[in-house]
Formats: sequence, structure tokens, C-alpha cells
Amino acid sequence: MTDDERNRPAVHALLADGTTVCIRATRPDDHAQLQGLYEEMSPENLRLRFFIVSRRAAEQAADRACAAPRPGYRALLVETKGQIIGVAEYETAGESTAAEISLAVAEGLHHRGIGTLLLEHLVSAARADGIETFTADALAENHEVLKVFADLGLRTTRHFAGPELRCVIQLAEDETYLTAVELRGLTADVASLEPLLRPHSLAVVGAGRRPGSVGRAVLRNLRTGGFTRQLFAVNPNVSSLMSVPAYPSVAALPQAPDLAVLAVPAAALPGTAEECGKAGVRALVVVTAGLDTAEAGALLSTCRRYGMRLVGPNCLGIANTDQRISLDSTFAARHPRAGTTGIAVQSGGVGIALLDGLTRLGLGVSSFVSLGDKYDVSGNDLLQWWEHDGTTDLALLHLESFGNPRAFSRTARRVSRRMPILTVDAGRTEAGRRAAASHTSAAATRTMTRQALFTQAGITATRTVGELLATAALMHAQPLPAGSRIGIVTNAGGAGVLAADACVEAGLTLPPFTADLVDDLLGALPDGASARNPVDATAAVTEAQLKNCVDRLVRHSGIDAVLVVLVPTAVATAMGEDLVRALTDAPGHRPRPVVAVRLDQALPVRLLAATQDGTAASVVPSYASPETAAVALSHAVRRAQWLARPPGTVPTLPDVDTPRAHAVAETWLAAHPDGGWLEPRACAELLSCYGIPQLPWAWAETENDAVQAADRLRGPDGRIVLKAHWPGLLHKSEQGAVHLDLQGESQVRAAFRDLETRFAGLLTGVVVQPLAERGTELFAGVVQDEVFGPLVLFGLGGTATEVLADHAARLAPLTDLDIHDLITSPRCAPLLFGHGGSGPVDLEGLEQLLYRLSRMACDLPQLAEADFNPVLARPGGITTLDVRVRLLTRPARDPYLRRLR
Repeated sequence: MTDDERNRPAVHALLADGTTVCIRATRPDDHAQLQGLYEEMSPENLRLRFFIVSRRAAEQAADRACAAPRPGYRALLVETKGQIIGVAEYETAGESTAAEISLAVAEGLHHRGIGTLLLEHLVSAARADGIETFTADALAENHEVLKVFADLGLRTTRHFAGPELRCVIQLAEDETYLTAVELRGLTADVASLEPLLRPHSLAVVGAGRRPGSVGRAVLRNLRTGGFTRQLFAVNPNVSSLMSVPAYPSVAALPQAPDLAVLAVPAAALPGTAEECGKAGVRALVVVTAGLDTAEAGALLSTCRRYGMRLVGPNCLGIANTDQRISLDSTFAARHPRAGTTGIAVQSGGVGIALLDGLTRLGLGVSSFVSLGDKYDVSGNDLLQWWEHDGTTDLALLHLESFGNPRAFSRTARRVSRRMPILTVDAGRTEAGRRAAASHTSAAATRTMTRQALFTQAGITATRTVGELLATAALMHAQPLPAGSRIGIVTNAGGAGVLAADACVEAGLTLPPFTADLVDDLLGALPDGASARNPVDATAAVTEAQLKNCVDRLVRHSGIDAVLVVLVPTAVATAMGEDLVRALTDAPGHRPRPVVAVRLDQALPVRLLAATQDGTAASVVPSYASPETAAVALSHAVRRAQWLARPPGTVPTLPDVDTPRAHAVAETWLAAHPDGGWLEPRACAELLSCYGIPQLPWAWAETENDAVQAADRLRGPDGRIVLKAHWPGLLHKSEQGAVHLDLQGESQVRAAFRDLETRFAGLLTGVVVQPLAERGTELFAGVVQDEVFGPLVLFGLGGTATEVLADHAARLAPLTDLDIHDLITSPRCAPLLFGHGGSGPVDLEGLEQLLYRLSRMACDLPQLAEADFNPVLARPGGITTLDVRVRLLTRPARDPYLRRLR
């Protein structure tokens, strides 16, 4: 541990019971507290910790943890409200990759996850230091510490030696460990949100007497919404507001409330938050907007110091419709209707639109959180809450930013298996950060990155709030379709044509009906009907005939969903027929979804209550246009397809040398602290660490070097390629910096002289390669997104890669399913599978290239960009012809380490 590491900012995280704690390196001024922590242990715990009962051992342990920084040693502590409650440390012997660890937790504070949380942070720090193994000696009777080691999720072995045993813990991160960390985080997160969403007492701070003030509106909604728990107002000028007892300050309240809603001016906010923290408030909702940087920093710092979870600032408020609580601490105009939909939004306006839309549909809300500026509580927190609240079965998100996308992705993948998660993909038109750098950075946009996140996590991303509500109505009301085959029924042929166009444009299919099905349907329909797909039942169709037709289609194995398009006609009115009732009068839930389109419907989407003998059975979503219905169906189809796929796996790759790759990157950055593009020799060494195949090549700085290299590398046909190089050169073809198809010494010499002349003052050398065989030119690359992490791109390569923009993208680490999607999604995919009779390319080799590129990006946070273009794909193998890699000095950051934002 160095002085820099000791002075790094503290991080905050949650214990198993939801308590916020601070984790930081030890300092010299911690000595007294650390010694006290050991001295206050019971004799039995001292014996288990030090193997002997000795008060001198406490002083020695504190000396060691607070001594001057030294190589191979690191100590971390946990504190809450300034009190140290645990410490963990490791120390290596010389250059060893193994470290001895020790752990201590304050007396009386066991079983709260303190030791486990410390070890997780110690593991993360050790990995960054190149340590591969922890060892720990313990008495065999010390069951508690042995259980902590065993439950970490890392591979642990035990070696007995009499009453003692040695635990050996392998620090290699795998899915088992990530899952264990994730589940511990889930428990802690849900516990920390209890005082926020299920408070036993609540205070509105800043509730005023003036009608129209935000604080008064929040208090009114709490009163009229029937909040069942204890409610207070804080206002220094009155003793009661709206029949709610008022007090002059938070300190004057008769008890510390679980939750405080702050509606005070921005300048007063830091002081008010401090007062709440001192009083023992456990959570804050801050509706105040307009904080400057200092006020914002003071607010979050206070929340962390006192362990308060924070929603906002600049938010609409929160609500929980559970009748045992009836919490509406928003300033929305209407109370949310109780239901089973969870909502988390950053925009208050979008939140109001969703609340109104769900109320109108009759779906209702389980809990609603307006995240506002999202200083603390995030969409990830809410997903975990809904997963375990026992009520929510549908999640709606509107997130303009992501605090930790990789942790969010893991959570969303798990929650999506249990309930649909829908979002509005905000900011689609943002141009993204198109720095004039590589093909990779030009291809990668923020839109593409977000779409990759949503696709991999199983999140349904819609384009508008209206589309989100339309899709939510379908997923709530009907079963998911098993496929994309749609059967259309209409009472007006022209409307059926519109519906058919809408379905095809939405990516759905209209299969032709079999002869047996046509005959079956014609037997149920009036004369003159057409039983092709779409089915034109004509204006003469009766309620019974339409119901019979729809039921037969629903039971047919060749159809996955039925879309019924109804137009009001004078014929139906004259006959007294109610065609809508043909859809809603169903005996229980149909096995396949039925969706209605009523062209005379005023609202974009409605839910038609279905009855059978007067008993509610199911509901049918009804849309005002076939386009809206088709898009909702397409979203439902994609969700069903995602659920049908097993979770992907990240394979173990042989022949990967991560330590050497780190050494290559660190050595190069030590010589180039501002970062930049690696020269060809450093690129080749880095690729060799991951077994990524390259075409043979040589570096030449003189004309004679180039000739000698050409003689060594010349293939059977004798042709050679010369590529110029200088720092910052990216697109060689555009610069005319490549000579192809060179034969004989004279042509090689002439080409070298040409490059030397035209690029005098720039040229640092040339790359000499044999001319590659013909094949399909592909492109693969990585961009290290500051927010989302590494994004892997793949598609058609060559000089036209940016013009054609035939790319797919997925966030690393790539699973086997991600690799399949990357290879099959671009328009050029048929070329890879043998289109045109050339035979499929080496698909296994292509998969390995993408796996290894993904691994390299995950291993090296310094990897800003990698650009492989072209990658030559042939039936006989995959070869990288040209490589560009850019490194930047960046600290390693564990994306899965438990910590608060």
C-alpha cells in the first residue's frame, strides 16, 4: 500500500441489514480506535483471533495496520458514523502472488455482513495488485470465520494441522463469485429501502401554508391518500397543518421519522439534511431543484455520513399503494391507482404521464419512485425491490443515465426472467461521441450501446411513452406469443390490408393458412367471407360467427397470436350484434394472445374487461390503430424469444496470459503517460497475450530491411504488401499509405522509396506482409465506454465499413449467445454461412476471435479502443490483417464491487 492508495477517497456500501458504512484504507490516526476495537473483544474472541489471550496483541495489531505504507501490505477498515467496526488486511512475502489475510469485527456486531463486505473489497484490491491467492490460519473451532470464507463464493480449500487449519482462497473471479456478491447486494439493497418505501413514520419538511407550494401539495397527498403511519409536518410558524401536527424543526419532532420529504430552498438543503441525519432519519426524498455543485456535494456527503438513502433531488416524490401503508408523498395532481406495476423515472413529466396512463388502463401501480437527479437510489435498486416486494409483476423504467450499467445488466437479466421490464429509450438521436479516431469509435454510438444493454438484459425498449403503455397493456393482459406468426381477422377487407402491412413492417409474419384451416374457418363464417390471411369475415359477420372464427384460430398450432380489426358498420348495428363481445366473452384465458384494433376507438389503447357468465376471466387489449397493435405484438414476440433462450455462458479461454498483457500495457503507458496508439510491435505483443491470430509480418525502418523482410515472408505467389506507419495514422488506404501486390526486389524498393518520399517527416517505419488470400473482409473492434464499459462491435469490414455501417454490438463480457447474435445480426451474415456457394467461413475461429477480443477489453481498463480491420474470414481460418489499439491511463475499477454511487 502506497501513500496514494492510503489517501484514496473512501467508498460507501451497505451491510446485510441495510446500514450504510464507509470503507477506506487505514491511517495513522486510526490507531487508538483500532486498538480499542481489539481490546473490547471478549477473551474468547481474542483467543479465536490471535490464538492467545493477550492485550499486547491488540496494540501490535493496531501498530501493524497504522504503520507507514509498505509494499505488499494493505489494510481496509469499515466505519459507521465515525466508529470503526471492522478491519481486514493482507500481506505478501516478497514477490509472491499469495497473501496472508486477517479479519476482525467489533464485539457484538457479528452476523451483519461486516467481515464479508470487507473481504470483497480486499479481494478486489488484491486482484488489482496481481495477487492470486489468499491464505488464512484459523482455529478449527472458529466456525464463524470459516463460514465467512466458505460463503464468499470463491474456491476455498482447507488443510488441517491439529487444532489449526489453513484456508487457501483462489481469487479468480467466476460466475459463482459474481452471483454470490450479487445476492448479498440484493439482500442489503432491499433492507436499505425499507424505511424509504415502507416507513413507519414520515415528516414533510418545508410544508407551508401557501396554497400551491410543493411541500403543502406533498402533505395534502399524504393526508388525502390515507397514509396509515405516523405523519408530521415541520414548519416553525404553525403548530398544525391540514390537521397534521407541526413542529419548528426536525430536532423538535417527538421521534425520529424513518423518512423525511424535504421541500426547502436549495440553500437550506445541506443544513436541513444535516439536521435529519443527527436526528436519526433513515431516508430522504428531496423534491427541491436547482442545487449548485457545493450544495449537491454537501447533500450526498451528509446522507453517506449518517447512512440515509436518498431519492432525488429534483424529483416528483415517491408512492407505495400497499393498503397497509397508502403512501403518496408526491405532488402529482391525482393519487396513483393501486396495482401491480412498478415505476421508476427520472423525468417528473414522464412519471405523471405513466401514472395517468396506467390508471386509465386500470393496471395501477405498486410503487412509484421519481428518481430526479439520481444522486443515490437508482433503477437498479428499484428492480431489486420489485423483485421481492410480493406485489409487482411489471416494471416500467425511464432512465436518462446509468450509474453502473454492468451491475444493472446483471440485475435486469435476473429480474427479466420473473417479470417484464419495459423502458423508453430516451436520447436515441444523440450523435454519440464520434471522435475522429478509429472505425470502431466512429461506429459506436450511445444509442447502439444502450440498445446492446437492453437486448442483452432482456429489457423491452420502446420509442415513446405511448408505445410503452401499449406494450405494457398487452404483456399484462395476454400470454406471450410463442412465435411471430399472426392471424388477422377483420369485418372490413381494407382494414385487414392495413393490419397486414403494419404486422410485416413490425417484423411479424402472416403465414398462409392450410387448406384444412381455410375450410374450417369458412364453415364458421357467413357466405362471401374470405378465409385467407387476413380473414375477411365481411360486414355481415355475427357476434357468434366472429367468436367461433377467433376461437378456431387461437387453437390452431400454426398461429401464435390473433389480431382482430373491427370497423363499426350499419349492418352490425341493425342486427344488434356486439362484435367486441365476441372477443371478451371467452371461457377463461385463451392459450394464445388475442389483440383487438377498433378504428373508432378514441384512446390509443384500452383494456376490454372480459366476462364469462358474468365472471371476470381475462382482458383483451384494444388499440386505435393496427400499427400500435403490431408494434406491441412485436415487443411481446421478442420477449418470448428472449425467455426461451437459456442464459448465456462466458467460456474459459486457454492460452491467455493476462499478467503479461497488463505488463505490456503498463510498460507502454509508463513511456507514454498521455496514452495513444500503439506501434505495430506493441500491438502484436498484446494480441499474442490473447492468442489472436495475425498475418505474419515484419517491421522495417530502411529500404534494405524491407527487402530482407519481403524475402522471408514471400508466399507461394511471391506478392508482398507494404504499409506505412507513423503515430496517429489510422486509415492507411485513405492516406495512400499502402502498396499492394508487390513482386520482386525492385518493386519493394520502389514502394518503400515512395512512402519515404511522400511521408517524409512522418514515417517511422513500414509493416511488411505477404499478400493475403482472398476471403470475406470483416471488422471487429472495441470501444471502452466511460459509463457502459467495453462495447464489442462486429460487421462488414474493408474500406467501406463506415459507409455501409453494417455492424452489430454487444457489451462485454460476451457470452456464447452474444457471440451468436453478433455473427448473425449484420446484413453480411449470409456471406459467412456460405451464401453464393463459397462454403461457410471458419465460424469457430471467428467465435474465438470475438471471445478473445472481449476478454482483452475486460482485462485491460486502459484499452480505450481496438480496431481490427480487415479481419479476413475464409473456410480455412480467420486472420487479422490490420490492427490498431489505443491505450489511456485509467485506474482499474471493479464493476461488480458492492458500493454506493
